[in-house]
Amino acid sequence: MADADHFDVVILGAGSGGYACALRAAQLGLSVALVEKDKVGGTCLHVGCIPTKALLHAAEVADAARESEQFGVKATLDGIDMAGVNAYKDGVVQRLFKGLTGLINGRGITVVEGSGRLTSPTTVAVGDRTLTGKHVVLATGSYARTLPGLEIDGERVITSDQALTLDRVPATAVVLGGGVIGCEFASVWSSFGTQVTIVEALPRLMAAEDADSSKQLERAFRKRKIKALTGAPFQKVEHTERGVVVHVEGAEPVEAEVLLVAVGRGPRTEGLGFEEAGVTVDRGFVPTDERLRTSVPGVFAVGDIVPGLQLAHRGFAHGIFVAEEIAGLNPAPVRDAGIPRVTYSNPELASVGLTEEQARAAHGDAVETLTYDLGGNGKSQILKTSGSVKLVRRQDGPVIGVHLVGARVGELIGEAQLIFNWEAFPDDVAPLVHAHPTQNEALGEAHLALAGKPLHAHS
Repeated sequence: MADADHFDVVILGAGSGGYACALRAAQLGLSVALVEKDKVGGTCLHVGCIPTKALLHAAEVADAARESEQFGVKATLDGIDMAGVNAYKDGVVQRLFKGLTGLINGRGITVVEGSGRLTSPTTVAVGDRTLTGKHVVLATGSYARTLPGLEIDGERVITSDQALTLDRVPATAVVLGGGVIGCEFASVWSSFGTQVTIVEALPRLMAAEDADSSKQLERAFRKRKIKALTGAPFQKVEHTERGVVVHVEGAEPVEAEVLLVAVGRGPRTEGLGFEEAGVTVDRGFVPTDERLRTSVPGVFAVGDIVPGLQLAHRGFAHGIFVAEEIAGLNPAPVRDAGIPRVTYSNPELASVGLTEEQARAAHGDAVETLTYDLGGNGKSQILKTSGSVKLVRRQDGPVIGVHLVGARVGELIGEAQLIFNWEAFPDDVAPLVHAHPTQNEALGEAHLALAGKPLHAHS
């Protein structure tokens, strides 16, 4: 075998976790091979975070045009040009892809195109080529799940992959799944003029979030005429000349032009040689210890294949951590609880730490909460948004959960994650001066109130 096929690190998968690991490892002076069967950037860049948020911004522009008279601006919304929307979306993706490719090339990383397979704890086969690494990192990402017996035809029954490339705005749509992906697409399509029905088997939308955040989102969706059937397990789908009829438990069948299956993402580990090489796989996921080591010494796993949150920024953090771990820097482990979560619907949901329910399960009655209504925030009034900041704390202790609802509140999560991760007390945050008028002030106001000295909030 040629020396060119020996590396300090071989990374299988060039999505968020894989390419972050590659960039950091190369920066630390390690030789790196990055194996990818498609394009570097993975799900997040090409069929996930970036293109969906581009659609959501286009939806925000549509809403602004439709509602412009509220602000004294006379504008008309003549329609949605999906060719133009897609061109804008694809342009954003291409610019970021070009930049990422340049970064990878500039760091001297060897990119190997093709389907890789783990053939031993130190080797990855790509076609007839075998790459050897002192360390191997599994970063193979995830795929859009479906349900047993529910066939994706790519036209009437689709996943988010196909939804991103639709050349039309459907008149009607059923979204199966009320999690992040389902709520974001429901929000986009509603802004574009689609009549949307969300079907969710669990009792509420965004069930992983704080119950109060879910209630506010459901109330906002009702105002937007997005119908949500919660506690309604999916039964079957029938195809018709005009689209589909979706049958759910406890409700009348719903007819629509398309059915978007948004029931989560599954780990992409099958047929990649993991188990044959000795790596433990549990229900498709690769269990690791807190240092992201698999059951095989020298083999690490990062991102969506590791049980826990499936978020691009978790993948970034995992990748950086593993590179530094391999380099002997002894980095601090990545904690899921301290990772911020954002749903970019209208309104947005953003959170970090524990929900009230989780906090009470862990600490019993020694939990205190405070909710600050964005109605008292000047910038929120300017934006004509409603929502709230909810704080969860251990009694006489630090803040252990922050939950935000409202337009653009995802931009506030940076301070919230510092508050949680630094185990700040309300008295630590209350004296900090927040710029006026900003929505960021709402975090300051909430902590002032929780510290017993409310300014604009009711005591």
